[in-house]
Amino acid sequence: MFELFEKAALTAIGAFALSQKKGEEMVQEMKSRYKMSEDEGKAFLDRIQEIARTGRERTQEMAETEVKRALDRMGMVSREEFETLERRVRVLEALQLKDEEPGTEC
Repeated sequence: MFELFEKAALTAIGAFALSQKKGEEMVQEMKSRYKMSEDEGKAFLDRIQEIARTGRERTQEMAETEVKRALDRMGMVSREEFETLERRVRVLEALQLKDEEPGTEC
C-alpha cells in the first residue's frame, strides 16, 4: 500500500514540475524546431497544462482513496465522522443536563 501511495505522490510531484515557464520554454523550442505558429504553440501548451491538471486531480483522488482504505482497515474514522459524532454527544449531553435540572419531571 505504501508503494502505491509513494508512486501517487511521485506522479503528483512530476506533474507539478511542468511549470508555466518550463512549458513556455518547451513551446519555444518546438516552434523553432517544428515551425509551429504562435497559435499552435499556445494550443499545445494549453493541452499539456490540461493533461498535467487532469493528472494531478486523478493522483489526488487515488491518494485520498488509498488513505481512506488504510484508515478503514485500521478502524479509524474520518474527521467528518468524528465531528458528526462529537455533535451528537453534545446534543445528548445537553438533553441529559436539561432532564437533570431541579423541578423537571422525568
